[in-house]
Amino acid sequence: MVLKLVDEAGLEPNEDERKWDHMGALITDARYKATVWPRARRIYDEWPDSRTTSGFRARLESEDLPTYLKWRDSSPKIKKIYDLVSVMEDLGIDTVAELSIRFRDLGQEQETRRALRGVKHVGPKTLDYIAILTRSSNHIAVDQHIAAFVRVAGARVKTYDQVAAIVRAAAAELSCSPGALDAAIWNYMSTQTAGER
Repeated sequence: MVLKLVDEAGLEPNEDERKWDHMGALITDARYKATVWPRARRIYDEWPDSRTTSGFRARLESEDLPTYLKWRDSSPKIKKIYDLVSVMEDLGIDTVAELSIRFRDLGQEQETRRALRGVKHVGPKTLDYIAILTRSSNHIAVDQHIAAFVRVAGARVKTYDQVAAIVRAAAAELSCSPGALDAAIWNYMSTQTAGER
């Protein structure tokens, strides 16, 4: 079902779609496209010293983040950024490369996921998306776009894990990584209006 829709939509999975090598940008990029990506890109471009967690922490202590990002002080995103930095510090993660290693080792990944889940508004989707941003091609961040694509394809699924399993199976059939198919589906669905789905 999913394979047929992938073909009909003309999706071409790209193995190098969504990645950061900058901790400040990675931590800021919890939602994509119009809202968050421009802000994460600004941090990436204008705060090169924030490539590390320690550098990002120094910036957070010397800059007014809500003003810089043009977000309200009360935005939950601001607290989430500070809390994610604290967890990264507690885990001893200073670079994207160090975080990437943790998402590739099952024991370290479980420890990292447990610690990051302690941050309010961080769930499985955010954790998988963070893994994707560290260059993991094995994670799938199941959001409304991915779930809608699978449903449009005709799959009767209800849970995050069921949707992810279907995307993994389709990726195996297509001989691409789950992450590349996730990105292709997300890019396609984000351009569709509700009536086109």
